[in-house]
Amino acid sequence: MKAIIIASAVIAVIGLLGAVLLVAASKLFAVTEDERAKEVELVLPGANCGSCGYAGCAAYAKAITEGAPVNQCIAGGAAAAEKIAAIMGVEAGDATEYKAMVACRGDLSHTKKRYEYHGIPTCAACNVLYNGDSSCPFGCLGFGDCVKACKFDAIEIVDGIARVDPKKCTGCGACKTACPKRIIFMYEYKRKPKPIVMCSNHKKGVDTRRECTEGCIGCGKCVKNCPVNAITIHDNVARVDYDKCISCRKCVTNCPINCIIIPDRELVGAEET
Repeated sequence: MKAIIIASAVIAVIGLLGAVLLVAASKLFAVTEDERAKEVELVLPGANCGSCGYAGCAAYAKAITEGAPVNQCIAGGAAAAEKIAAIMGVEAGDATEYKAMVACRGDLSHTKKRYEYHGIPTCAACNVLYNGDSSCPFGCLGFGDCVKACKFDAIEIVDGIARVDPKKCTGCGACKTACPKRIIFMYEYKRKPKPIVMCSNHKKGVDTRRECTEGCIGCGKCVKNCPVNAITIHDNVARVDYDKCISCRKCVTNCPINCIIIPDRELVGAEET
């Protein structure tokens, strides 16, 4: 009986010492969390898209309290940057606004189906089978992988092709990551937008024309009419150098296929400035 009492006492003492050590360690090695991190996180959109360069909104909020720039949240834009700057007591700086664009006009009225697909209804799955069921192997497949990835309800399938509503798009880039065709890109959303070539078909013009009546044929008229040499033909598709482009829109008016557009005017009807 005495042995049991002694053993119990020893265990109790060891337990007490362990508790004391744990409390001491928690005090000694405690990491002080900046309370502003929670305030900043509440301002962020909560998309956890990673466009800021961090794992998610919580990680970015913590990084801001440790000195990261307050204007890196593309989804939150300038409004979020200003609120965060107020919390942190710093200047917001300029926040560049981006929007997503699906560089394809090959809807059901301009392309055909090469075969009937009855597999898993996703772009990724369909793309594995002979680059998809569309007559254009470079175009949008229209199963909506980008729609599912968008947390802001900014994308819908219209006539078999994905279309982005720039009024809802936050520029987070989730749709770009989800697209197996890699035809969604982010463009800088400005008062005076720059032209976008709405085609990704790298075949020769005659072949592109057979596959899609709205595809770039690489004729070079946009190149010849550009006053600042901002357009080149690369892999049979016109490409715009936005560092050179002055938004004169001569490429738009001289494209015989009408596959070069000004996104604001076509998609949201903005007035030309």
